[in-house]
Amino acid sequence: GQPTTVWTAVTVPWYDGTLRTLEIASDTAVWYHSGKAPVPIRWVLIRDPLGEFQTQALLCTEGTVEAPQIIEWFVLRWQLEVTFQEVRAHLGVETQRQWSDLAIARTTPALFGLFSWVTLAAHALHADGTVPMRSAAWYVKSLPTFSDAIALVRRRLWTVSDTLCMSSAEPDILKVSRPMFHRLIDSLCYAA
Repeated sequence: GQPTTVWTAVTVPWYDGTLRTLEIASDTAVWYHSGKAPVPIRWVLIRDPLGEFQTQALLCTEGTVEAPQIIEWFVLRWQLEVTFQEVRAHLGVETQRQWSDLAIARTTPALFGLFSWVTLAAHALHADGTVPMRSAAWYVKSLPTFSDAIALVRRRLWTVSDTLCMSSAEPDILKVSRPMFHRLIDSLCYAA
């Protein structure tokens, strides 16, 4: 970096809900584009004093907005990015193969609605906030993911009715033991 750059320490809300102290440099500029009117912008350079991420530049077309607010908006955007990724991975948004753009325009909001419903249903099933979480030995989660939420809702829907239960409640004629049945359901809830 330039030795003459003046860095200012600011504390902003961070991704994990904590506060994080960063070093920033910020000013205004004008963005020129051939054939277009100049656009005033505010630029913000972010440097991590802990060295956990590389220096980044953020740009904002609202030139009067202060640098910490621009950083907060950038951090909040991550939640939207994760939501889009989860809806795509688990519900197939943007992967639809309909015949018309109108069909895609109709199904995408429905899939986001389904995402919201699953999230609310998982919360209702565990209003105390203890949604069961599946984790791997190499990755410990501090909060449940959408994968955990949809597995919980699937499990509830599949076990509340007799749709998947082919065995009688009487233990003398069980085709699949209850513990094995529940292990299979748990596996299917995440694999579906």
